[in-house]
Amino acid sequence: MEKSKVYFIREITPESIIKVYEALGRKLKGKIAVKMHSGEEGNPNYLRPEFVKDVIHYLNGTVVECNTAYEGARNTTKKHQKLIKEHGWDKYFSFDLLDATGPDMKLDIPNGKILKENYVGKNLALYDSLFVLSHFKGHAMGGYGGALKQISIGCASSAGKTLIHTAGVTSLQTELFANLPEQDRFLEAMADAASSIVNYFNDNIVFVNVMKNISIDCDCDTYASKPCMKDIGVLASLDAVSLDQACIDLIYQSDDVNKDKLIERIESLHGVHTIEAAENLGIGTREYELIEIN
Repeated sequence: MEKSKVYFIREITPESIIKVYEALGRKLKGKIAVKMHSGEEGNPNYLRPEFVKDVIHYLNGTVVECNTAYEGARNTTKKHQKLIKEHGWDKYFSFDLLDATGPDMKLDIPNGKILKENYVGKNLALYDSLFVLSHFKGHAMGGYGGALKQISIGCASSAGKTLIHTAGVTSLQTELFANLPEQDRFLEAMADAASSIVNYFNDNIVFVNVMKNISIDCDCDTYASKPCMKDIGVLASLDAVSLDQACIDLIYQSDDVNKDKLIERIESLHGVHTIEAAENLGIGTREYELIEIN
């Protein structure tokens, strides 16, 4: 497989997101979903609506999200819709909670290592293209969160999230924490789920990671740690595997004295294995060319 191109801008601005998208040379068609993280109640680090509204207007896109599978302000449609309003997600553009009502949409994964099917919010079927806009940071279960997490756990419905977290054992939320698997199986299940989204949208998908407010914790944590590193930049690719690998490499290459906190989080949870598993499924390559633009 040829090296994928990953475009990189050090300046983190709303305009930079549009620039890296344009650099990709792929114009998304039809009705465009912009997959983002709505931010758990109290979380200080998630990307704000004000920061992303320019690119969403540029795309004429609709921000989409799904309910969670654990206790918090986003695990039911009623609570999540309330938080969406409180966080201002419906102030500047349309917002679609994909699994606000059922039934879920099932995506088959014939070559999945752990999962043979994935359950996503049924409204995903309403969109022709997917713009995956992720906040790159650490994660307490996956080691890190980037593009692959955004299209796996992020696009999954509550039942789908449970299926991924239990490595295919159950989709029942009440049985989630009684069925947590060995770590690598969970990461491989994430890769399987990610592959189903890539294969569903084919050439109508692009990926952007924003490396700012880089905490060891995810935006799903109410009491997330403060950022442990200085901001790095905005990156984009047509390949989620290369994009996440490039972000991981920039962490290791950073001269930030506090990078070890994030590296320890990633390594202790085998975070890179998600990237390895996704590459093995053929949805991307870890070999990339980093192209810096202004």
